[in-house]
Amino acid sequence: MKAVFWLYNLCWKLAIPVLRLNHRLAEGFEQRIFTGDGRPSVDLWIQSASVGESYLAGELLNHLHPTRPIRTLLTSNTSQGIKILERAVEDFSSEDRDFSVRISYFPFDQPGIMRRAVETLRPKVMVLLETEIWPGLFKALKAGGCKIVIINGRMTAGSLNKYLIWPSFWRCFAPDKILAVSENDAGRFRQLFGGENIDRMPNMKFDRIGDIVSELHQTTPLGDIFSTETPLLVLGSVRREEESSVRKIILDVHRRLPRAVIGLFPRHMHRIKNWKRMLNRLQIPWILRSESKKQVPSGTVVLWDTLGELTPAYERSKAAFVGGSLAPLGGQNFLEALACGIVPVIGPSWENFAWVGREIVQKGLVRIASDWRQTADILVENMKRPQPRLQVRREILKYVKARQGGTVRACRLIEEFLKNG
Repeated sequence: MKAVFWLYNLCWKLAIPVLRLNHRLAEGFEQRIFTGDGRPSVDLWIQSASVGESYLAGELLNHLHPTRPIRTLLTSNTSQGIKILERAVEDFSSEDRDFSVRISYFPFDQPGIMRRAVETLRPKVMVLLETEIWPGLFKALKAGGCKIVIINGRMTAGSLNKYLIWPSFWRCFAPDKILAVSENDAGRFRQLFGGENIDRMPNMKFDRIGDIVSELHQTTPLGDIFSTETPLLVLGSVRREEESSVRKIILDVHRRLPRAVIGLFPRHMHRIKNWKRMLNRLQIPWILRSESKKQVPSGTVVLWDTLGELTPAYERSKAAFVGGSLAPLGGQNFLEALACGIVPVIGPSWENFAWVGREIVQKGLVRIASDWRQTADILVENMKRPQPRLQVRREILKYVKARQGGTVRACRLIEEFLKNG
């Protein structure tokens, strides 16, 4: 095992100078290599990979009620995740809780960097949201006597096969507790880490549905750029691998509904430049969201280059497509669209959200298209005859009610570890 770690450490040392040139990783680079040896220690460290997990971190923050003062560190791998965490901390009310919070980029997993980070921060409890499994981190945490907890755990069959290349390592550094969102996920974690300390929990994303509905009228209304009569179509969380399909959808919808306004939300902001070029080639009028100061003209594509407005855009829309699903990527979260009263259209790849249950499709709350052409057909149909929002909201709230409670379950577990730590 020492030889493998030596090789792993060497690979990181060779990679880090190259990673510094990556514009997505350049932001927060000093934090990623953890040069701040003078940082104060923390009791609780919560790691969220990107946007979706960062929302869950915010949920934990608002529901935790530890029995003693705690210092908390929130980290994320991406700038989008950091922005979500910053908003969560801004909205965070400590009330009678002595609860300090700070935010940082997650360090690179080079064993030397992680050892320095853990020795400096000395966390008592490490919470990893969904599937954050890092060899350097786990080794350093175990050496530091830190409890490791995986919350809202998910693991695909493909990920399991990759981790099983080194099964002996993972058995040695198994987390102290894993709460998985389904029996299939729990079974994969058992294959990797062994059968102990692995339980089920309701997915925390069900809890967010009620929060989204209650927050709808508190979010940015977008009234300055869309009237209540604007025929808005949202193409949300579009991934790079499905851009050619989405390009065809835009062309087809623009031809059939020339007055429709299309809100285009790339999943990753660095794809904005590519979309500018594509939209210019398509010769379809477009404008950046950041430059939209007045009512958007009919037939325009709004290229969304600002964060945090997907939910209010769903609330204003007549129809919506949720990406990550027209290519074999497993899908993106379509529950937010439902919470806004929109029946979302998704492609055939949605296994990342199989935990929601097939019943949601059978009830007509989600529509699955086989390809871009069928996606366009359903979107046009929904634009012409949208389902009543209040009815859709009632149906989705009824659906998720029996599936909620994951956040409270996770927080009680974290509080128990903090109390005994």
